[in-house]
Order: sequence, then structure tokens, then C-alpha cells
Amino acid sequence: MRNLEELTIIITGATDGLGERVATDLAGRGATLLLHGRNPDKGRRVLAKIREATGNDRLHYFNADLSSLAEVAALTASVTKSCPRLDVLINNAGLGAGPDPARRETSADGFELRFAVNYLAPFLLTRRVLPLLRRSAEQTGEARIINVASAAQQAIDFNDVMLEKNYDGMRAYSQSKLALVMLTFDLAAELSETGVTANALHPESLMDTKMVREWFGTPLATVEEGAGHVECLAVADELKGVSGLYYDRGRPARASEQAYDEKARRRLRELSLIWTGLDNSR
Repeated sequence: MRNLEELTIIITGATDGLGERVATDLAGRGATLLLHGRNPDKGRRVLAKIREATGNDRLHYFNADLSSLAEVAALTASVTKSCPRLDVLINNAGLGAGPDPARRETSADGFELRFAVNYLAPFLLTRRVLPLLRRSAEQTGEARIINVASAAQQAIDFNDVMLEKNYDGMRAYSQSKLALVMLTFDLAAELSETGVTANALHPESLMDTKMVREWFGTPLATVEEGAGHVECLAVADELKGVSGLYYDRGRPARASEQAYDEKARRRLRELSLIWTGLDNSR
């Protein structure tokens, strides 16, 4: 991709774990960064920490609780107001299966919480900032969407998307991550002639993050390893024009079969437009 000093990049979930590592690395290479978090005090601390570590003063913090669609909409309004264009969107923020995988939780809007944060929030955010991404692609030749998914994927039961009948935290997490891959494939097809690309990835297995320590105890990989794969998809020159792929770490891989089912993707898209209030036909 172009010189990183020319790029504006937004990263959700940038105040901890993988997101913070990616933000620090890209800040060190000179990019203008829009960092998202949900705790303003922590956001300010992380912003100052990255600025001190990298010397980059082109860092901006945006606060939003992604379990609220109203806050997601407000976040996108703030980004749109402050940025004339956007080169890279990294949808990284997410919730794991716990802390109690047997307890079903709901979002501010009444949706199953993991589905709301891991899928509906990036769906709405991406849709709202697409004009900025397309403007950047028109001006420079490309823009990129990177969705941080997982190798844990489970098919969506459209008769019980919100898992009201048979809830399990790992199932909730896994279907939300498959939904994110399905969104990726949809976006790639929709944007194929625009210069905006969309790819998803499983960055690494059991990285040393709060989420992994909470679930499994001992991590098997470092955050730095996962961050490298995210950064490659986001800015590597050799991936210009590459779109519509799911990566397992650094290699193209096969996602769960439902991701390739056009009818299932269309159904998910139709429901998502309604759930997020973007369906203008109703």
C-alpha cells in the first residue's frame, strides 16, 4: 500500500490486546490512526502510551459502546465529520464466550450480546463509513476493510438467530464470527468495481489476550504474531486488489460452508438491514 504516513486507519477495540498492538505498530510507521474504545479514561491512557512510544501525534480517540447501535451510529457520525476520507477499516473489537458461557446476555437493543457486538456493530459501522472508504479509493486507487474473525465458526440457525431456545456462549461467539465472514464476502462482491477490498481473518490461535486467559488459561501464541497477520492484510503492497478471502493466520483458507451459501448470506443481510435500521423499504 502507499506510504503509511499518507493513510488514515480506524481500529475498533484498540485499547487492549490485539487492537492495541496493531495500533502501536501502525502508529510507529506513521499512519493517522482513529482508535476506538469503550472506556474513555482507558482510551486516553492508551492514546498517550502509544503517542509516547511512537512519537506519532496523529492519533485520535473515539469512544463508543458497541453493544448499543445508537452509540455505533454516533461513532460513525463523529468519524465522518472529522475525516474527509478513510483508507483502512479494521473491525477488531469483540466479545468472547464468557465469563459465564451458560448465561445469555442481551444488548441495549435487545439482541443476543455477542451477535450484537461481534457482528451487528461492525455491520452498521462498515455501512456507515463506506462513503469515506469509497472516496479514498476514488482518490488513491484503493481502500481496505479487514474483519477480525475466528477459526471458531458455527452455522446460523435462522429460526433462532438470537439463541433464545438453546443458548451456549461458545455457540454464540462462533456464529457471530461466521456472520462476520459472511459480511466480508458480501462486501467483496458488492464493492468489486470500486477499489475497496474486504477480507477476513483468524489472526492466531489462543493469543495472549484477556479473552483467551479468561477462557482457556494458558495462551499458545503472542499478540505480536496475530498483529502481524492483521497488519499484512491492512497495508501490504502485494495484497492490493485482493478481496473476498478468509485467511487462517497468513494463508487463504476455507471458511465454514455457510459463508459460501448465497441464500444464507442474503437472508442474513436482509435481517441485518432491518435490525440496524438501514432498511429504507420499511
